Amino acid sequence: MVKNLLTKTKMSKMTGWSEANGRRWVKNFSDFIPYELTNNRIMYTNESLRVMKFLKKMNDAGYSAADLKKIFLTQGVPNTEEEENLILNQKKFKPVHNLFDENIKESIPSSGQLMIPYLELIKDGNIYTASDITEKIVKYFSLSEKQRHMRYENTSDIVLLSRIRGVRYSLKKENYIEEVSRLTYRITDEGRELLNESYSEISEEIEELERNVDPLTVVKEKLDELNNELADNLLKKLRTVHWMKFEDIVVELLTVMGYGDGQVTQRTNDEGLDGVIKEDKLGLDNIYVQAKRFAANNSVGREIVQSFSGALDGKEARKGVFITTSYFTEGAKKYAERLESKKIILIDGIELSKLMISHNVGVDVNQTFIVKAIDFDYFKDE
Repeated sequence: MVKNLLTKTKMSKMTGWSEANGRRWVKNFSDFIPYELTNNRIMYTNESLRVMKFLKKMNDAGYSAADLKKIFLTQGVPNTEEEENLILNQKKFKPVHNLFDENIKESIPSSGQLMIPYLELIKDGNIYTASDITEKIVKYFSLSEKQRHMRYENTSDIVLLSRIRGVRYSLKKENYIEEVSRLTYRITDEGRELLNESYSEISEEIEELERNVDPLTVVKEKLDELNNELADNLLKKLRTVHWMKFEDIVVELLTVMGYGDGQVTQRTNDEGLDGVIKEDKLGLDNIYVQAKRFAANNSVGREIVQSFSGALDGKEARKGVFITTSYFTEGAKKYAERLESKKIILIDGIELSKLMISHNVGVDVNQTFIVKAIDFDYFKDE
């Protein structure tokens, strides 16, 4: 049977991406997209195409490449349409729960409260993926969507998943569960024995387990601190560059993010529009950009955003992105939210610097630390 092998260009076209965008996504997700070597040439399969189409669908739904990498690393690559839809539907709740709420956070089960239920839910001895166990925990505690998707303040980490990862690390370290393949687990004999202990003995063991701290969590916290410091310094630098350079940076960022081919408009008589992103080669659907390099205390008010909206009307455009190195007033935010005939996205200085870091615009890799894990496939019998 002859396999239907695809080139990178062909696969990108079939996915619905431009060749440049397709190449960028293949490069970013090379660890997750299968391929075959044919005559010393990398070729792609129907499974490769399926993964690429899923990435495109998720990106269209608002997920960034960084978001998707986190999902693939924690939940694995979805194998069925049902798994794809489960991940895709999570996005519906993200905008609602992006705002940190201390009361919701406190209502989410703690690590100690998760320990024994985690074991109870897999005590039948079957093998479960990490995502399967998470779903069981959500049902066991009857968690709401707010509880399930609440993120820590000023980070992208989901509270529940972070706590479940910590519990999984502790149980695995003490040999109460075993990892039989990547992100796939099973209870051990020691785990079943723990469930049969007395209440006081279980309580003592839970206290001991809570003292185990995942070293990767510690490393991540330190990396978050470094990234926050980098974001602050990057924002300070953005406020000092020439306004023309700032416009170039903004257009480059949106292009790298995969929204299309971007270009800066003419520097004079630009009609209040600093750049345009062509989402398709013919320019039938454009995103117009306004870039304002302001000082930290110089806010962008409703009037300025409203003027940008009028400039979009002049182009009969429905999509706009307003980016500033300062911040937007509440009036400006509410005005943009209430628009019905068009969509204007507001990106303030803090978000701008973090997007630049996430997409490697204006920053270089200083050091790379590699954390290795067992290659379970290597040990499988032929």
